[in-house]
Amino acid sequence: MNISYLPQANIDKSKWDRCIDTAENGLIYGYSFYLDALCENWDALIVNDYETVMPLTWKKKYTIYYLYQPFFTASLGIFGNDITAEIVKSFLENIPAKFKYWDFYLNRNNWFSIPGFPMYERSNYILPLSENYEILRSKYATSHIRNIKRSIQYGNVVKKNIPVRDVIQLSKEQSKNFSTIEERIYSDFTNLFEFLKEKNQASTYGVYSPQNKLVASCVYFFSHNRAYYILVGNHPDGKTSGASHLMIDAFIREHAGENLVLDFEGSNIPSLAFFYKSFGSLLEKYPGIKMNRLFVIAKLFKQ
Repeated sequence: MNISYLPQANIDKSKWDRCIDTAENGLIYGYSFYLDALCENWDALIVNDYETVMPLTWKKKYTIYYLYQPFFTASLGIFGNDITAEIVKSFLENIPAKFKYWDFYLNRNNWFSIPGFPMYERSNYILPLSENYEILRSKYATSHIRNIKRSIQYGNVVKKNIPVRDVIQLSKEQSKNFSTIEERIYSDFTNLFEFLKEKNQASTYGVYSPQNKLVASCVYFFSHNRAYYILVGNHPDGKTSGASHLMIDAFIREHAGENLVLDFEGSNIPSLAFFYKSFGSLLEKYPGIKMNRLFVIAKLFKQ
């Protein structure tokens, strides 16, 4: 297996995207346009003529190059078909030595026990929507059904294709006390959304209170028969009226019976994991990896 390292400028984007298109573990995050939009820098490891690929998303701090997980990108790693432990091992061994610190997530087909490359478990939740709505709803937790009824009785209304700027604003308000997302990232996300919307691969949902206040909202991206629940905003008023429950239920109702998987993008936060699981979703594990070849200098990355 011949693995080549290519800087971003030398990557054939059409061949790259063709690989992501046909990969059995393909995800929207792996497309070149997605990486171009949301990553400061990305290079790649490529097998032969783009048969199997791995994006390397990187930054530089002081004189140190390091690999990181970009915002709004749940998992990356190695994309292709028939991926084995040996293939994953070969890719990891071929990551250039200049990257002294790694902290990123691979995808669900990259999970193997590989000596020298310790991986840790992360959790995603997915909900196949191929069954009819009544069957899907029967798998909801009783508490979720109560919250949906409460939201309807309260007078909340679900609207589709609301302005993405409103979703972003609500998300920013919700996370303003702990978010590290720069304004530039939101601007890049908006451009990506508009690009995907033109291709019918993006939509927005919002829940409005009887006072016409936006109390819950989200963005969905679509690819590989997946709907990615990618950006979420919740107003405190919506949390008490079951607005998010109603919003997700509306999406499930609309797409029930389709060959589509609702990808909640997971969470290792117990309360969020419980929320997603209670829609009848399934656990989908994927690995993260950290490698520290910096020794004492690694303290810089904790500042």
